[in-house]
Parts: sequence; structure tokens; C-alpha cells
Amino acid sequence: MTFRLVDAPARRGQDAKAADGVPVPGKHRWRWLRSWVFMVPLLAVNLLVIVVPSLEAVYYAFTNWTGYGSAKFTGFANFRMMFTSGEFWQACLHNVLWTIFFLIVPMAMGLAGAFMLSRITRFRALFRTLYFIPYVMATVVSSIIWENLLNPNGGIGSAIGFLANVSFFGNQKLALPSVAFVNNWQWWGFLVVMFLAAMQGTNPMLYEAAQIDGARTWGQFWHITLPSIRPVLMFLALMTIIWSFLVFDYIYIITQGGPNNATQVVGTLMYTEAFSDQAAGYASAMGLFLGVLAIIVVIIYTRIRRRGWNI
Repeated sequence: MTFRLVDAPARRGQDAKAADGVPVPGKHRWRWLRSWVFMVPLLAVNLLVIVVPSLEAVYYAFTNWTGYGSAKFTGFANFRMMFTSGEFWQACLHNVLWTIFFLIVPMAMGLAGAFMLSRITRFRALFRTLYFIPYVMATVVSSIIWENLLNPNGGIGSAIGFLANVSFFGNQKLALPSVAFVNNWQWWGFLVVMFLAAMQGTNPMLYEAAQIDGARTWGQFWHITLPSIRPVLMFLALMTIIWSFLVFDYIYIITQGGPNNATQVVGTLMYTEAFSDQAAGYASAMGLFLGVLAIIVVIIYTRIRRRGWNI
């Protein structure tokens, strides 16, 4: 009897300790081991698919390599050739113009569309689905659709008089904006859905108080909506910048960088150098340059978030 009376409180204390969320040492070790058992396959795949190829790309950036066979170390020769190449800087300029376009036009359209949808209650799910459909379409499918629509022979120009015989993808001045328009058609619906989800988390009492104070729709949007979705807005701006410098698919499918390099970006130039000109080492140097640029953008974004700057 004495043993049970002493042991029972101790056992109840252990049960209470476990119930309070304090892990028992043996269970803690087992949870730690079990978590690593599940993580090891993912880490192995990440190592083989991402880390190893990335390290190889860094190495090949300093070599003269054709894409197969042995590589000859050449130091910074690829970077000297890259930074003195007019074709490379022209491609960078197109990437910058592409980034500016997608930071302004799709962002403005996405914010406007999301704000208008947030003001209605009927058919909101329907419009959100319709806006999101282009984003889930395959890039090849949407590219072919718009190539046929903007075809100067039998396309939309045949139905609209002032657009007749206008070669949107064959004109050096119109090619890059036309491809950006096609990409924007797919991209802005995604922004609408993301912004709408962020706006739905805004306290509706703020809008009611603003209406009582006499604030109009634009004032509510500027002083309530934008500040409340600033984290999402900054994150999507960061992703837009990174994706704009990595753009490849739409340009390669529709124009392959033409006409006369009018739509050539760094991504398509890398592809041409690596697979057409068999200068994989030179292409790796361009890829390393883009990687460093993306890291710089992420560092700037992180500093802005930590300091809480208003944008």
C-alpha cells in the first residue's frame, strides 16, 4: 500500500508533464529520428536535382565546354566575352523592359480586377475561375492560340480594319510588346486571385469607418486596401522580377528571339549558345550571372521587409 501511494502521484506527475506538452526524452528522440527519416529522401532528391547541377554550372562557367566531353578551364574568359558582347547587353535590355512592363501593367490590372471583385458578392467565384483559367493552360496551347489570332493573314486583323496586314510578331518594334501581351493574358489572372485572397483578409469595419468619414472608392483603395495587402504585393513584385529575368517559354515558342534579335532575352540567348553554338560554358556563365542577380534582388527584398519600409 505504501509503495502505491508514493508511486501514484509520481506517475500522475509524469502524465501531467506529458499532457502539458513537455516531451518525454525517449519520445523526443524518436520524433527527431522519424522526422529525419522522412526528410532524407527529399534532401537526397534536392541534392541530386538542384545542388549538384548548380555546382557543376558554376564550374563550367569558368571553362570552355561544348556541352559534352571534357572541359578546359579558362578562368574569367567567358565573363569577359559576356560583358563585352553587344548581343548580351541587348538581351539584358529586353529583360529590363520586360520586367518594367510586368511590374506595371499586370500588377495594375490584377489590383484593379481584384478590388472590383472584392466589391461584389454575386458571381465572384465564377469570375475568379474565369480569370484563373488562362494561368492553368499550357504555355504551348496559349501561344499557338495567340499566334493564330494575331496572324496578319486570317487573324484578328482581317476583322478589324486598321489591324489588317499588321505583323505583330514579325515587326521588330511590335514583336516584344506583342509577346509580353500574350504572356500578360496568362499571368494577370493569377495576380487577380492572389490579390483577391489578400483583400478578403482585410477587416470590413475599416471600409465602413472610411465610408462614414466620407472616403470614396479610390480613397478606400489607396489608404485601406493597399496597406493591408502590402506583404503580398511586395512578394509578388519580387517573384515578377525574378521570373522576368528568367523568361524563356513564350519568347522561344512564338519568335525564337527574332525577328533580328528584337525579342532576344538572356534565357533564349543562353539556349542558343548552349545548344545551337555548342558553347555550354559561355551559357553557364550567363546562367551564373542571372543567379547572382536573383540573389541580389532577394537580399534587397529581405532588407526591405526587415526594416519595414513603406512602398
